[in-house]
Amino acid sequence: MNESFTLHPRLAEDAITLGRFGLCRLLLMNDSRYPWFILVPEKTGLTEIYQLCQVDQITLTAESSFLAENLAALYQADKMNIAAIGNLVPQLHIHHIVRYKTDPAWPAPVWGKFDRIPYSEDKIAAIFEQINARFRGFLVEV
Repeated sequence: MNESFTLHPRLAEDAITLGRFGLCRLLLMNDSRYPWFILVPEKTGLTEIYQLCQVDQITLTAESSFLAENLAALYQADKMNIAAIGNLVPQLHIHHIVRYKTDPAWPAPVWGKFDRIPYSEDKIAAIFEQINARFRGFLVEV
């Protein structure tokens, strides 16, 4: 883990840390409308993927693909939305949002559609347990 790494305050406020892969911290967006996860490379001062060294770019792609494939299977997604936008939060982070044709924003993007509905503490604990079981051996505690 990068000792000087600090999670952007907005991400820390809006999301729950679930653990970390080799490069990225895994967050759960605290919005129960969608299974919405975020990967944040634990590198300081980055705003864009191309700023990562080539090895870290490959690692990020592998972690993102691994996460997306597993989330799609776990949540039986109709579509996975994956995006690195960063207009409000400049720290490099990649959204992984499980989408369903029946979700409230479909087919539009989820940003700015509705106010967040936070998870209950029990639901957060259940997701944490489910994700840690699914990624046992790949995900470590922060």
